[in-house]
Amino acid sequence: MARKSYRGGRIGEEIKRIISDLLLRELKDPRFTGFVSVTDVRADADGSFATVYVTMMGQNPCAELTDPEKQDVLEAFRAAKGLIRKEISGRLRLRHAPDLRFVFDESEAYGRHIEKIIDVLGITREPQAEEAEENDSLQAIAEALLAAEIVAIFPHEHPDGDTLGA
Repeated sequence: MARKSYRGGRIGEEIKRIISDLLLRELKDPRFTGFVSVTDVRADADGSFATVYVTMMGQNPCAELTDPEKQDVLEAFRAAKGLIRKEISGRLRLRHAPDLRFVFDESEAYGRHIEKIIDVLGITREPQAEEAEENDSLQAIAEALLAAEIVAIFPHEHPDGDTLGA
């Protein structure tokens, strides 16, 4: 039976930390006009390759980014790839830094899409604080669940795809 290696996950977390630090301190490309962040890094177990998932909140946080804006962010990361790989190699003391592939993370847009679907379906949100006080006993909650025809429970107000899948 093959042993599962966690090295790729550890390397991915370290790369995420390094790139996030570089975004705060050294990467000053004007194409990073909004709030840019690294959401995840998936690295191979051998450390030769890593996919970096990035996202950006634009000037208007309520509007979705256009494809050209997303491509600008990805191009800015690609332009800084040499510096990023050098920092990864130095900070992690690697002989060869992994080849980096930058991908725009669509999970935020997907979450907003799911939220619109929930609104169209008419699924009500959890009660506000005043309403919640009326149903604070376990007995009242159990009775409400038993009486309900359909029950939908969401751990937070703006669920993403992972939340709905769970």
